[in-house]
Amino acid sequence: MRADAQRNYDLIVTAASAAIARDGAYASLEEIARSAGVGSATLHRHFPTRWSLLQAVFGGCVRNLAARAGDLLAASDALDALTTWLHEVTAYATTTRGLADSLLNEPAQESDTCGATLVAAGEPLLRRAVDEGSVRPDITMADLMILANGISLAAQPTGAAKAEQLLTLALQGIGSADLRESVHKGS
Repeated sequence: MRADAQRNYDLIVTAASAAIARDGAYASLEEIARSAGVGSATLHRHFPTRWSLLQAVFGGCVRNLAARAGDLLAASDALDALTTWLHEVTAYATTTRGLADSLLNEPAQESDTCGATLVAAGEPLLRRAVDEGSVRPDITMADLMILANGISLAAQPTGAAKAEQLLTLALQGIGSADLRESVHKGS
């Protein structure tokens, strides 16, 4: 990328980050272009769709969450590793305005998206928990991401603590029948 094109790209991402933090995933593209000091055509040349702009805004943080999933693979308890990561994803999506909405509404035909990155990163954690027998085999990582993001959206007005409470409640339903019976008998 030429230096001026890179500068414009960076200005657009910075302006978009501020606008999305303030107004959410549907922040005005025209306002973003104005704030960046570029024309609408320049914005659309770099980011042909709203979703491509959202990918640029959230990509770095999503890559960090994906790396964290890899770190948790070494944990001794597979279910704990999976739930820890899901709580981290949910907390981040709850406190980062626009992310959960973006993840839930990504175009399904695109495979190189933030949502696809998180599903791929969480898949080994889920498989390990299923293999260990602590999670039902019919649970998919895509379903867990929809759950986490839905909880994030619902909890945004009240914050991360409410999201954590709701996710904990929901995750009690993913356990295997044996695990649920032992949890129920222990209460």
